Amino acid sequence: MHKLSRGAWYAGGIVFVGLGTLGIFVPLLPTVVFYLLAIWCFSRGNPELAERLYDHPTHGHHLRAWRDRRAISRKGKIAALATMAVSVAVVWFTAGGWWTLIPVAVLATIGTWIWTRPE
Repeated sequence: MHKLSRGAWYAGGIVFVGLGTLGIFVPLLPTVVFYLLAIWCFSRGNPELAERLYDHPTHGHHLRAWRDRRAISRKGKIAALATMAVSVAVVWFTAGGWWTLIPVAVLATIGTWIWTRPE
């Protein structure tokens, strides 16, 4: 398997930080998930930047909780499940019919997994 260069990992981390930061301002776009992906990339391309994300004053505690205990806060769980429920309603009112089964399946599978994570 071809190994990516440090520069490619660094670039991936930058992209995910950008998407995570955009998620602060754009509804339904996650923040912490993209920051976790950025940490994963930075740990291979620039470990110092991964540590800076873990030390972030706003999102660092969520990132450390996932790293240390695979935990999601109750507030995070509720936000994720509420967002998924909104997506079910949006699809129901816009596309309708069997298309609604897609977000329902995501809510049932991923939502259950999220809810069963430690807090």
